[in-house]
Amino acid sequence: MIAAVAGAGAITTMLVGLVTNAVSAQSHWPSWLGWLQAHPWLSFVILGVVTAGLTTLLTALGDHREPVQRPEPAVRPDVGSGPPGAALVLRSLPRDTAAFTDRSAELESLVRSVRAAQETGEALLVHVIDGMPGVGKTTFAVHAGHVLSERFPDGQLFVNLNGHTAGRSPVQAAEALASLLAAAGVPTQQIPVGDDVGAITEARAAMWRSRLADKKALLILDNAASYRQLEPLLPGGRDCLVLVTSRKRLAAHEEVVLPVEALPSDHAVDLFVRLSGRTADTLDRDAVEDLVRLCGYLPLGVSLLAARLRHHPSWSAGDLHERLMAARDRLGELRAGERAVAATFELSYRDLAPERQHFFQCLGFHPGTELDVYVAAALGSVSAVVARQQLEALYDAHLIDEHPGSRYRLHDLLRDYARGLADGGDSMAHVQAVQRVCTYYLAALAVANEHIVRSGSTVPPSAGDAGHVETPVMESRTAALGWLENERPNILACIRQANGFALHDLVVRLAESMAPFLRQAGPWDQAVGLHRTAAGAARRTGDQRALAGALAELGVVRRFMASYSEATEALNEAVTHYDAVGDRSGKADALNQLGIVWYLTADNDASARAQTEALALYRELGDRLGQANALADLGMVRRQTSRFDEAVEAQSEALSIYRDLSDRYGEANSLRDLGIVHSLMGEYGLAAQRQREAFDIYKALDDRVHQAYALNEMGVVQRLIGDLDGARGAHVQALEYFTELGERFGRANSIRHLGVLDRLSGDMPTAIRLLEEALEAYRDLGSRGGEAAALSELGVARGIVGEQDGAAEAFRQSLEILRDLGDRCGETELLNHWGALLRTFGDPTAGRWRFEQALVLAQDIRCPLEEARALEGIGRCDRVIDGPDRAEGTLREALTVYRQLGVSASADDVERLLVSQTG
Repeated sequence: MIAAVAGAGAITTMLVGLVTNAVSAQSHWPSWLGWLQAHPWLSFVILGVVTAGLTTLLTALGDHREPVQRPEPAVRPDVGSGPPGAALVLRSLPRDTAAFTDRSAELESLVRSVRAAQETGEALLVHVIDGMPGVGKTTFAVHAGHVLSERFPDGQLFVNLNGHTAGRSPVQAAEALASLLAAAGVPTQQIPVGDDVGAITEARAAMWRSRLADKKALLILDNAASYRQLEPLLPGGRDCLVLVTSRKRLAAHEEVVLPVEALPSDHAVDLFVRLSGRTADTLDRDAVEDLVRLCGYLPLGVSLLAARLRHHPSWSAGDLHERLMAARDRLGELRAGERAVAATFELSYRDLAPERQHFFQCLGFHPGTELDVYVAAALGSVSAVVARQQLEALYDAHLIDEHPGSRYRLHDLLRDYARGLADGGDSMAHVQAVQRVCTYYLAALAVANEHIVRSGSTVPPSAGDAGHVETPVMESRTAALGWLENERPNILACIRQANGFALHDLVVRLAESMAPFLRQAGPWDQAVGLHRTAAGAARRTGDQRALAGALAELGVVRRFMASYSEATEALNEAVTHYDAVGDRSGKADALNQLGIVWYLTADNDASARAQTEALALYRELGDRLGQANALADLGMVRRQTSRFDEAVEAQSEALSIYRDLSDRYGEANSLRDLGIVHSLMGEYGLAAQRQREAFDIYKALDDRVHQAYALNEMGVVQRLIGDLDGARGAHVQALEYFTELGERFGRANSIRHLGVLDRLSGDMPTAIRLLEEALEAYRDLGSRGGEAAALSELGVARGIVGEQDGAAEAFRQSLEILRDLGDRCGETELLNHWGALLRTFGDPTAGRWRFEQALVLAQDIRCPLEEARALEGIGRCDRVIDGPDRAEGTLREALTVYRQLGVSASADDVERLLVSQTG
């Protein structure tokens, strides 16, 4: 039908054109079209008939089209306008519950389906467990997971998607994927980030599918809102089992639906008897049957009723029945879908002591989905000891679930009920509860930050009124990071709730306190959302200092994401606001970060100005860590512009301060950069020593990313002194680390260095393949310096295999970038390579001109290795142009420099050439 419409439309369009031009005498139409040109009025008739026919066809289509299906509710994409969210992911299944009752038919169906697929090698289908609230979907999924766990040895993951959780928006797919990838062991640096929610969702989903491609894992997606929400989370492998729970049927493809209905009457009675602590012969069977009928045969309601009877030994089943009937009368206005268990909630709640009732109400206000003793204490305004007692009592009464790690969670229906009870009282109760839990998190974050913030840095302050707040013990960096990862979803949920209640000061302080963790742990797009929210809150209150702090953090994270223009914009605005309030320390920090961004974008003059200004401010303030940071970053700018003496001076002063402050991380960074400078200056022994010292510190800090960077620099030094095997070992180990950790820039460096080694070893095909791979990676990352280095080496390799034009083009592109960057050392190396190419292909005069350019630069920046290479090149060109006598002096100069540097292989080559001349 669509084809018919399209065809008719095309004919109509053609006829309109023909008829419009039918009387044109400027051209003659071919074939049958000439007949139309000769009979224009008949053409109008044909056009009218076709138009009428098309109209009739479209009308018929409109009258008989299929009913439009209403799309399922979509999970609204998070476009970054609101506070970020995070998914709660358990790395193992929640505890199996004693309340599970006989679901033998459903369980057998699931086990049979899984067993059949595994035995035949077929792909495991998604199993959707649906049913009404309180029917036991999650309990069934968890129990089935425990039964099947041995069939999935590569792990079990449980994700709460908050599809119907009171006070929480459904988890976005991108959030859930980030949490799943982290839980599966993917380093946060490797998790894709960006501003395009759709793009990063696709990228994370692809990585997730790849991660589980050859695994046998079990994934429970609990409380799903729609198929659209969970579809990106589905593994691509054939051997992973996915169990989905939802309150409604999801339109999943290739699914197996396992409807979980209310319990059969006899099963509900058996569950009641088992949980009541009574024997069947001591209970009135008719009363029990009516009790389970009144709560809709739902396991949640049955377990609550049984718990009431167990806690009242003097009650009979008839007494419980009487109380339940009274509760149903009081709750008659509840929605029909919840009425079946609402009376059991009321009965259980009325059975609590007044202080426990209040505590239960407060739990309903928790913005997160899980809580521990300390959060509960903050919500209920009680001590941790009392909170623990209350939580244990509520768990015993089946009013709260326990998760691994002494963590607790309210069932969604119980959360609704608890919040409804509290909302019926003081309208400020919710706001005050959120204020209390945010104050607790500020205090706990201050404890955690003591372990993760670098020595000498300012730790974000605790809440001013947090002196009485109890916090968990965190005795190590590992413990602090573990606590932060567990609490991340809850803290971000608190920030969302605080933002909704216009608690702007709390939003700003929580964002500031989470910043050190998110800088390190990511994902950085989550941090961007957080700092944008904080900036918005600060703008509303007119707090320029807080606004500057949020913008500065936003700029730092944008730098991590290589979004340099956005980073510059945020940091420039931060400097302006710091200036406005006279905050010189904040301004210095922002300038330091601006200098780093300009260094990365090769605006070396601007970078040097920013670091120099920041250094002056730090000195005025007596901030020694700030001084060290600015000096170290200034040293890197000086190195990049080949001002090696100034680079050594700045970096050495930074190193001294870092050592005084016992800042091991800063010390290692300065040592590593000093090693690079010494290598460029031809001081290879000192360069190797500095890199080894840096590597040892990184190893002590368990920083594998920077260990890998040090390994690459060690490999470069080993290559320059002729130890190719040692160099290869270092680069291979670095590559393994970078690949494992997802550090793309470092990985590209390792690949480039290995390509150079293959070129020196004579394996040109491998060398070219690796250098092209490195070049592509640098371009993807936007690293112009890396691109220039790869192009330079690729030109050498192409020249060796006879591709003169390809080599020259690579050199041309590299030279253009290097001159834009102001990298004179890189330019010198490239000019030497280009001179060698021209000499090899029979143009020694042009080659000599390139070598002369290189010599001038090398002597100007004091780069002895490139000076020796230039001298050697000039001598070899002179030997061809004017004969051996003209070349001897220059070649001997090159030999002397090579011997001084300890570059034995090159020195031996020159010496053999000189011997051959005299021979």
